[in-house]
Amino acid sequence: MNTASASAVRGLEPNSSLAEVRYLGTLTPEQAALLSPPELRRILAFLHYEFEPRRQGLLLERSRKALEIDGGVLPHFSPATKSIRDDPEWRCAPIPTDIQDRRVEITGPVDRKMVINGLNSGAKVYMADFEDSSSPTWENMINGQINLRDAVRGTIVYTAPDNPKRIYQLKEKTATLFVRPRGLHLDEAHVTVGGEPVAAGLFDLAVYLFYNARNLVDLGRGPYLYIPKIEYHVEARWWNDVFSCIEQIMGLPGRTIRATALIETLTAAFEMEEILYELREHSLGLNCGRWDYAFSYIKRLKASPHYITPDRKYLTMTSPFMQAYVTTLIHICHKRGTFAMGGMAAQIPIRSGGNEAEAALESVRADKLREVLAGHDGTWVAHPGLIPLALKIFDQHMPTKNQIHDVRPLAVPITAEDLLRLPSAGSSTLNGLRENIFVVLEYTKAWLKGIGCIPLHNKMEDAATAEISRVQVHQWLRHEVKLDDQPELVVTPSLIKVLLSEEVQKLRSRATSYEDKRALALCRAICEHFLLDKSYLPEFLTSVCYRYIVDTTGALSRL
Repeated sequence: MNTASASAVRGLEPNSSLAEVRYLGTLTPEQAALLSPPELRRILAFLHYEFEPRRQGLLLERSRKALEIDGGVLPHFSPATKSIRDDPEWRCAPIPTDIQDRRVEITGPVDRKMVINGLNSGAKVYMADFEDSSSPTWENMINGQINLRDAVRGTIVYTAPDNPKRIYQLKEKTATLFVRPRGLHLDEAHVTVGGEPVAAGLFDLAVYLFYNARNLVDLGRGPYLYIPKIEYHVEARWWNDVFSCIEQIMGLPGRTIRATALIETLTAAFEMEEILYELREHSLGLNCGRWDYAFSYIKRLKASPHYITPDRKYLTMTSPFMQAYVTTLIHICHKRGTFAMGGMAAQIPIRSGGNEAEAALESVRADKLREVLAGHDGTWVAHPGLIPLALKIFDQHMPTKNQIHDVRPLAVPITAEDLLRLPSAGSSTLNGLRENIFVVLEYTKAWLKGIGCIPLHNKMEDAATAEISRVQVHQWLRHEVKLDDQPELVVTPSLIKVLLSEEVQKLRSRATSYEDKRALALCRAICEHFLLDKSYLPEFLTSVCYRYIVDTTGALSRL
């Protein structure tokens, strides 16, 4: 079967009527056919009415707790959930046999060529990403669903537009497909139920699972997911309830949907065990979302003068707060019988070779060696050229399919202070400030044009790395940081404006099309708004920018 059966969704509540669901974006005939089945629309309506009120409550609670942290109440381990942490008995659901080995994973946006290349990459897992590496234009999101449907069926083909003889199609053996829906905070403005935008993550899940869950089960696999941006364990409970509900209304057995939660927020690091507990029936472990984690660290501690971060290059995985986070995650996951996945190597191999290329590869080699020796069960890379290197290291040091059996006792308990401790070395420099501004500009410009993942300085930059740059500029401005390499300079709105103008001029000189110039002008206006005001820090860059990519047919966003 290609979709959920009609009988599996006929029992939905009366308010799940077809008239309640509207698609506001422009649709091609193929896209319209994808979204038109009455059963899918009933599922969308049901999920919206069932889970939207709770989602809004969770987002309000996020805001309340963020204000508490701004007021000086630092993140901490909650006494209210101590019984979960102290209970030695509970475990996550057993891992399916087809996904025991995840030693190297690759991720990328959901465009057609990338889906084929990701599945053909030689990695154990390809994560198709509707979130940080995709710009959520209506076209990108709907075409991404078509691409995944065709990939699961094995019929996906892509012909290079500049060379009809260059045809991409799936190999006989492919990576296991994982999918990352959008986070809890995002709306899908082009789909409304009863006049309200639906949660973007619910939309992504409903369409993907409607078309693919049964096919995947029939293939001896499963619908495997990554869940982003969780802040607190009650949000993990929301996702778990969504999974259970979808399984029920689509007629799927329990535990069919399995998900790895990304620990990419500072507050989630204090609730890792509780998050696993809430997801335990659907869990495939936790992942160190390192770049988003650094972003969250700066964002959440922005008001405190005691946590001012040095240049981004010093926020490495050997930083004290990062080491504590990794050690805690591995220990908890293995204690609870599930995967502890490592982080992303963002480097792009340098084709020209030479010392710079070798230094970049050596940094990846050292990073992956650190991960496997620390106890991770697998790792991420951003470029297929890094897969052989990462595989070799994990093959050498992890001869078993994973290391879940290796439950290493902590030498000393990890404390809240450990999870907050900054690196003792590092400086805040003019070049670091300029680089941050450049990354924010370049990424925002690309995102507004519908591109969510771009190469910069031989690294793959997505929303996470742009967010680190954005919030660090804000932190330095908020605390009027003195630059270590330019003692006479203090980070002020006027200094940022000068650097912003210089970087915009460089980008303008390279703009070759009207589209580029238009995107750059809009990008500058947006960036000026949030980079020059020390009292204004939006939670997410993408939330600010989203309204500018909403389809022109009149869809409205609540952002």
